Amino acid sequence: MKAAPFDYVRVTTVAEVCRALDGAGGEGKIIAGGQTLVPMMAMRLARPTLLVDINDVSELQGIAATGGALKVKACTRQAAALASPLVAATLPLLARAMRWVGHGQTRNRGTVGGSIAHADPSAEIPLVAVTLGATIEARRSASARLIEADAFFEGPMMTALAADECLTEVRFPVWPEAHVGSGFEEVSARRGDFAIVAAAAQVALAPDGRCTRVAVGIGGAGGRAVNCAPAAGSLFGTRLDDATIDAAAGRIAALIEPQDDIHATADYRRRAAAALAARALRSARADAATKAAA
Repeated sequence: MKAAPFDYVRVTTVAEVCRALDGAGGEGKIIAGGQTLVPMMAMRLARPTLLVDINDVSELQGIAATGGALKVKACTRQAAALASPLVAATLPLLARAMRWVGHGQTRNRGTVGGSIAHADPSAEIPLVAVTLGATIEARRSASARLIEADAFFEGPMMTALAADECLTEVRFPVWPEAHVGSGFEEVSARRGDFAIVAAAAQVALAPDGRCTRVAVGIGGAGGRAVNCAPAAGSLFGTRLDDATIDAAAGRIAALIEPQDDIHATADYRRRAAAALAARALRSARADAATKAAA
């Protein structure tokens, strides 16, 4: 099939983006990498009447650490985030997750903001955003607002963005603790495919090896990524021994609502979520311990 007819405009400022969306009557779509939108348009699953190309908007590109957060502009390429020394140093969980996003060719065009805005429940970048409690900035012609990741993702390919809003940046919290480790695990039919189930974990260890902070999230096991704080809470103050990790991971099944589909059963996803969360936590523990010993 071919895309339904549409108009196209290439803009150079965020103000122009907002004006274009405002005038599209709710039928406009932003395009940057187009890795998902273009195939959807070709299959007529998406029929925007206007495409707003943001590739020339310099204020939507770049990565900066400020105010205890890593700010990633919406049009920053996924490959740029993966290669960024700043991301590696301040937000290694995002760097770990980015290696699982598609392939090199798709990361060269795909953007961080595009993955967030598309809100695929199996995508890695939204999972990191939910796990760490990121904040998304959205702008329209007359105003701007900040949306917590947990409230931003509403369901499969559904977000809190209004039709006339532009996602401008994602703010990932940077943990200030000295010994922070991260882990990311997923299972998919083939490397580079969307995850059947994925798990993200980040931990902070005190000098004596006890856990002082922890975050765990699961993707691909429901309509949106899930922050598993209720299951992870039991890890505070422990030394993250294997038995304690396994017990916490075992409680994740009660926090997710997977369904059967052609890729896996709901029961498989529950078991995989627990197993992958345990692996991610062990990886995060080892990462943090290595940093403490350095």
